[in-house]
Amino acid sequence: MQNITKQFAARHSFYELNKEIPLEKKEIETIIKENLELYPSPFNSQSSRIVLLFGDAHEKLWDITKAKLISISPKERHDSIKEKIAKFSQAHGSILYYMDKKVIDDLKLKYPLYAHNFDNWSYQANAILQFMIWTSMANAGIGANLQHYNPLIDEDIMEAFDISKEWELVAQMPFGGISDIPEAHKVEKIEQKFIIKEK
Repeated sequence: MQNITKQFAARHSFYELNKEIPLEKKEIETIIKENLELYPSPFNSQSSRIVLLFGDAHEKLWDITKAKLISISPKERHDSIKEKIAKFSQAHGSILYYMDKKVIDDLKLKYPLYAHNFDNWSYQANAILQFMIWTSMANAGIGANLQHYNPLIDEDIMEAFDISKEWELVAQMPFGGISDIPEAHKVEKIEQKFIIKEK
């Protein structure tokens, strides 16, 4: 128990990232593939999908995101947007997390009694996968953070990377070398979050 919780504790939101990482591309691919095989999903549906971006593709993701944000924001916000997105662009790569809507829709037809639950369950399964990959990266010495610019960027990303229309973008995770260690977040007292009942 202690070993696995120590691994969880290594995971943080690292925002100061760079392109120098201790693993090769193939090792990053292996981490993702292994977690894709292991994560739990409702009715073993395995609806989660991943797009891994390196190099120019990674840069393109954040160029698109910056352009979309600037297009809908007042001029006085443009500099802060550019500064924020630059931090993600300076990372080594990005992971795009998707859900395959066709898999979910097929489940709704096959199991109508649970139809209203499958979207929520699939989001939960995707979140578990995100946490597993995030933790695996952290324990390999790679920093990451999780972003949610969907649905603002969905269509442009779909077109830029030829993504299936059946896939719904859930989150974006820039990752890279760790340039700065963030301060630990304040943790609420456990008594405020944990209840035990025996009768």
